[in-house]
Amino acid sequence: MKIEVLIDVKTTLGEGPLWDAAQERLYWIDSFDGRVFCATKDGHEVRAWDVPQKIGSMAIRKDGTGAIVSLQRGFHTLDFKTGDVELIHDPEPGLEANRLNDGKVDRRGRFIVGSMDTKEEGPNGGLYRLDPDFSVTKIDTGIICSNGPCFSPDDQTFYFQDTWAGEIWAYDYDIGTGSVSNRRTFAKVDTSKGGAADGSTVDAEGFLWNALVYDGRLVRHAPDGSVDRVIEMPVKKVTSVMFGGPNLDILYVTSMSKPPLPRFPDDGQLRGSLFAISGLGVRGIEEPRFGS
Repeated sequence: MKIEVLIDVKTTLGEGPLWDAAQERLYWIDSFDGRVFCATKDGHEVRAWDVPQKIGSMAIRKDGTGAIVSLQRGFHTLDFKTGDVELIHDPEPGLEANRLNDGKVDRRGRFIVGSMDTKEEGPNGGLYRLDPDFSVTKIDTGIICSNGPCFSPDDQTFYFQDTWAGEIWAYDYDIGTGSVSNRRTFAKVDTSKGGAADGSTVDAEGFLWNALVYDGRLVRHAPDGSVDRVIEMPVKKVTSVMFGGPNLDILYVTSMSKPPLPRFPDDGQLRGSLFAISGLGVRGIEEPRFGS
């Protein structure tokens, strides 16, 4: 196994690594600075787009010409050619302290995104589904900080976590309708070192990888929730993970350079870097695009 800095871009809050297999390009975001990045698998040809608000996550559109982005105030489109950003729908117009956060696309092209209380104090957030026709449905409530949505390889389980709940949840997922049910505890999260569950992905073997933010560890959970493997990272504030590269065997890891609240730890020179881990002997699953 080899951990290396792919790009030392110093994102304030790096998040949401997304490998688009058709383009063979890696996307990621800076949530606080409102920026979308793109690069090759080895960190070259970097480009960026500015968006007008804080950004929680993104999904590449079916034709590859742009993305759907979950901004502070709702779902928007982003045109890669012009950089134009247009509102689709704000599901929480009366909740000014909230913003949309982490999201993933299911294998029918729907974008599942959760919201969060920006002070990370109250259960004011929800979980939303944006369908290809741009209709929006709320599918869960009572969330403080939404993170880590991802799907099992057979599409029957949706994983998700409220970062400060101390556990990762599993839901039964209906791929035909995009509905969730039977929320239950999938795994308890070790918060003894001040860490919390952040971004997640599922590999081709059905194991879930989770970034423990503020703890500097990546944890691989078996399908029964047990801990299979732990990787110590060179920074504490790791935020999310995604497999990519032509063979889907590189694990990309984002991090933040500045904690959102003063109680969280600082990191050294490598803070905010985008990391690549090779030699894991594990492959990921190709991420779907948004749209039908």
